[in-house]
Amino acid sequence: MNAFPNCRLIGRWRIVEADLWDRDYLDLVEPAAITIGPDGHGEIAFGAMQAILDLGYSTSFVSFTWRGYDEMDDVSGDGDAELLEDGSLEIIFTYHNGDEAVLKAKPET
Repeated sequence: MNAFPNCRLIGRWRIVEADLWDRDYLDLVEPAAITIGPDGHGEIAFGAMQAILDLGYSTSFVSFTWRGYDEMDDVSGDGDAELLEDGSLEIIFTYHNGDEAVLKAKPET
């Protein structure tokens, strides 16, 4: 699926906070980030987790399923990201049969 026309979330976003983890954990392996591509795919990485995203789009919202690795274990889930009025991104990130986290991201400069 290609991006919704004028989708404002396309690009790379720096994850700056989470309700379940502190900043040291988020940046454990590399700077925590989510990339929302225009071609139906993206990536997310924080802590020891790295995953690919399959995206669905609107102008200021994306939904996704994801699959990847966390400390070398296969993991998957779903989530969504919404553009807030202050220009930040709120990400709901859910592990299949597990935790749900709320992440906040800002455009990467």
